[in-house]
Amino acid sequence: MTDALKRLSDEGVAIWLDDLSRKRITSGNLAELIDQQHVVGVTTNPTIFQKAISGGGGTSRSSAAESGGGYDLQVSDLAARKVTVEEAIRMITTADVRDAADILRPVFDATDGQDGRVSIEVDPRLAHNTKATVAEAKQLAWLVDRPNTLIKIPATQGGLPAITEVIGLGISVNVTLIFSLERYRAVMDAYLSGLEKAKERGLDLSKIHSVASFFVSRVDTEIDRRIDEMGTDEAKALRGKAGVANARLAYQAYEEVFSSDRWNVLENAGANKQRPLWASTGVKDPAYKDTMYVEELVAPNTVNTMPEATLEATDDHGEIRGDAVTGTYAEARADLDALEKIGISYDEVVQVLEDEGVEKFETSWNDLLKSTQAELERLAPSEG
Repeated sequence: MTDALKRLSDEGVAIWLDDLSRKRITSGNLAELIDQQHVVGVTTNPTIFQKAISGGGGTSRSSAAESGGGYDLQVSDLAARKVTVEEAIRMITTADVRDAADILRPVFDATDGQDGRVSIEVDPRLAHNTKATVAEAKQLAWLVDRPNTLIKIPATQGGLPAITEVIGLGISVNVTLIFSLERYRAVMDAYLSGLEKAKERGLDLSKIHSVASFFVSRVDTEIDRRIDEMGTDEAKALRGKAGVANARLAYQAYEEVFSSDRWNVLENAGANKQRPLWASTGVKDPAYKDTMYVEELVAPNTVNTMPEATLEATDDHGEIRGDAVTGTYAEARADLDALEKIGISYDEVVQVLEDEGVEKFETSWNDLLKSTQAELERLAPSEG
């Protein structure tokens, strides 16, 4: 066990791996990360599955993972049954999530359901369709059939009422693609409304969990691009500040909502807080320290979901200090206000990022459809 990752965990940050593949599962790599590097959860998305199923998934440090089982046997069986490509994808991805959930089950039991979680995302093509998203979430929960699953629902306008309905049915949710403070507050409101529905239905609120995935590095990528186009010294002084500032103000909003009278009623009924989850924490700009979005966002009762490169970097040279977020809100607000003053619109940036986020996941999903269809055709049994 490394001091940096242990310190991070001790500070109240749950370390989740932002990756999953069958190689990780069958090689023992995922179990190793849990045992040795304090990993207590796994997140997936269409891009991760597209890379895994097309052969790009793997691990950076575990050579044993390279010899782990792939998908050929399952795809061959699916091809023999002549299933549709959509059904094949769901059978493949839910199998991986189910197996990962089983590996993480001891963590789930030890933390009373808070961690030991594996997330799986609804079809991103449904991001703006509330009814279809709810139906898909129910189907995924049924297919995986593990209590430590989180169904990922995007925080689009269409996703917000879906979050309320799914939480109200007692299904735990990872809300994804949150970029703006306004939308984050709407997400927390949707969660509380869902808990209130669940309470009315007589469900056990203590069994319902949720995280809210607030994206970090993509904010800097978009804003830094605009800063570089301006090219002024005043603008350049603000490079690399927006992502952390935005996340810190999100934590301030979290503290406000989960100390409110409305929340206290639900907490007294057994409800769990919806933890902020720092997503998109891999540094995109080589000018920045590769652990920046870990070290600068240490705060109690949060999750940091990392690609393995960030996990390894934190393991190797992370400098984890105590709560780095609480008490920084005035500075964070000043950083975002300074961007507005030089002509960079916060509202415009976060809308662009949401639109791009949905589009990127749709593209990955379509690529996944194509590559899976090709595999079904390659492994289809000969006629006769």
